[in-house]
Amino acid sequence: MAGLVTALVGYTSSFAVVLTGLKAVGATDAQAASGLFALTIALAICAVGLAWFTKRPITTAWSTPGAALLAGAAAVNFGWDQAVGAFLMTGVLIAATGAIPWLGRLLAAIPVSLAQAMLAGVLLKLCLAPFVALSTIPLYVAPVIVVWLVFLRLSPRWAVPAAMAAALGIAGFSMGQAGGTAVMGELLPTLQFTAPAFSLEAFMAITLPLFVVTMASQNVPGVAVLASFNYQTPWRASMLSTGIGSAAAAVFGGHAINLAAISAALAAGDEAGEDRSRRWIAAVSSGGFYIVLGLASAAITALATASPEGLLEAAAGLALLGTLGASASSALSDPTSRMSSLVAFLIAGSGLSFAGIGGAFWALLAGLALRLLIERKRH
Repeated sequence: MAGLVTALVGYTSSFAVVLTGLKAVGATDAQAASGLFALTIALAICAVGLAWFTKRPITTAWSTPGAALLAGAAAVNFGWDQAVGAFLMTGVLIAATGAIPWLGRLLAAIPVSLAQAMLAGVLLKLCLAPFVALSTIPLYVAPVIVVWLVFLRLSPRWAVPAAMAAALGIAGFSMGQAGGTAVMGELLPTLQFTAPAFSLEAFMAITLPLFVVTMASQNVPGVAVLASFNYQTPWRASMLSTGIGSAAAAVFGGHAINLAAISAALAAGDEAGEDRSRRWIAAVSSGGFYIVLGLASAAITALATASPEGLLEAAAGLALLGTLGASASSALSDPTSRMSSLVAFLIAGSGLSFAGIGGAFWALLAGLALRLLIERKRH
């Protein structure tokens, strides 16, 4: 049962963010559905494998902050094949972090506050979507926000899944009102292969920020969550498996998978049973339930596509409010590095695009420069 809850919360809380991010970098509806399905299968296999062989409750997830980063990269005109190439390189870097020790040390040298500031800036625009949509499609968005608020008061864990369910219900109602129908074959999940193309611009605009955000906001916290329950994460095996899984999913449209962070506690905590030595079963079962949910990826994408314009983004914004708050708090918590983090946050949130490279890269670069040239000297 803990595995079922882990899969339901992980999937329903953020599938809208994934679809929004993939479409923002050029995916068609079919390619976005393929990416969602590929990510679900890849993370399910990784979760089952890691938990089964280590006998520890190690769960995996897709990179929700990474998907939000893609949504912020919409202003950069890459082809979908270049985005897929960038996803593939992200998987290679994640795997290399497990295989090459000095790469892990290099990543650790990036201040956590800067990575969190970049993430908060990327999330800002998407988190504004629910409130912007209130002025454009109030009759559709208001019920979703009300459901979210009610569950936030009664059962916070289910607030976002309930809001997503409300959004899908409204989308289904809208499809019915418009007389839309779906052919059964179109609701079956399929994997669409895309030959990757590689470019320096896509590497700098997508791969590097996606890699940093995934590692700093998902993998490192995921290790910390398991450690809080006295479970040691096998770092090398985890990075190699999720990196290879990310690369395999990339050619079918998936951006990245990683260790679960927020949902990790559901399988590692007391809810998974009193016997700590058997909690790994929850992680294995979560993988099985993820596969079942993945089979609905095409149907969910069809509903999301039929939804009123702005509704899907609004639901994704509600899902990311908690992540935005945590990222902003972490980014600005240290007074000695507050200015560099603030500049990184503002650049990432501005939608800046220069030389064909999006704001996330420039935010990280500017933050590092300020930290090294000014704040470090003052300290």
